[in-house]
Amino acid sequence: MDTVSHVHLIIVIAVIILLGCKVQTDDIATDRSVSELKSLEIGGMKQWILIRGNDCSNPVLLWLHGGPGAAQMPVHHAYNRALENEFIVVHWDQRGAGKSNHKGFREETMTLEQFIEDTHELTQYLKERFEREKIFLLGHSWGTQLGIFTVQHYPGDYHAYISVAQVVHPARADSVSWHWLNKQVEVNSSNRQKRKFTNLGLPPFDEHDRYVSFAKMKDSFGGGMDVSFGRLAWVSLRAKEYTIGDYVKWLRGANRGSGPMWEETRNVDLFRDVPELEVPAWFIAGANDFNTPAELIQDYVETLNATAGKELIIMNGTAHTPFIGDPEQFHQIISGIKLDYFNRIKQ
Repeated sequence: MDTVSHVHLIIVIAVIILLGCKVQTDDIATDRSVSELKSLEIGGMKQWILIRGNDCSNPVLLWLHGGPGAAQMPVHHAYNRALENEFIVVHWDQRGAGKSNHKGFREETMTLEQFIEDTHELTQYLKERFEREKIFLLGHSWGTQLGIFTVQHYPGDYHAYISVAQVVHPARADSVSWHWLNKQVEVNSSNRQKRKFTNLGLPPFDEHDRYVSFAKMKDSFGGGMDVSFGRLAWVSLRAKEYTIGDYVKWLRGANRGSGPMWEETRNVDLFRDVPELEVPAWFIAGANDFNTPAELIQDYVETLNATAGKELIIMNGTAHTPFIGDPEQFHQIISGIKLDYFNRIKQ
């Protein structure tokens, strides 16, 4: 999710202009609901959050999007709105992403430490806003790096950590993915694709540009996103929370990706860096995901010392975005995690 097509950019902007847009979020027609789109001062800059839930007595779920830069806010309504029946769901455009990719943002502030502190600061706001002692934290892709380090640093803030497509060890992931891609190219590719794969060379893909090319090729064989970017762009047009300018900001942030913090995120090794967790942890992996391969996540979960419990859930038929590939199954899993957690604490 680090790069997007300039052609898609032109198409998206043109269609938005034709349709028009108004910044808002739909009301929820219940007396106990919450639906807010607002900016907060987080980490010394204005950042945007979307808060939605059918019942304010439900627990809070903070969703950490991937990328960095691939804000989830424009597509929340299309795939995962059912979670609003179970939680107060908070989507956050992190610094440099979507609505938070404005003139007040500086690329040099993109450090893992700063993102962790941003998450901590937002968590304190949500705990106070909804009078909670703890909240649930869900991370996807890059958001799992951010999420797992946040719960490691601040375990007392969270009921549980829910990982979707956990980033474990980028270099080892490259090796697993390369062998899978090699088989796909041998069987299913054109001569042009074979040449392109040969030109990629062998892993690891430590250079950002080489990795982007590698990721795009994995995606072309079904090991990346569960839907095309064009489809996501079309779906996102219905997001009332974004203006024309916000879509341009989103695309710029997605194109930037992890570039400013590439070396830092590339050097993460959870086997070394996070050998244990104090909070309950659920790890959801798409069986067809070769951005963050399920077998590597399984290896990590098996070695993780999780004193409060751990579980690995493999979603068949999905890849790097299982919440998009099979939203109904994903909703059932998240609902089950909520039920399981509160049953445990009652015992």
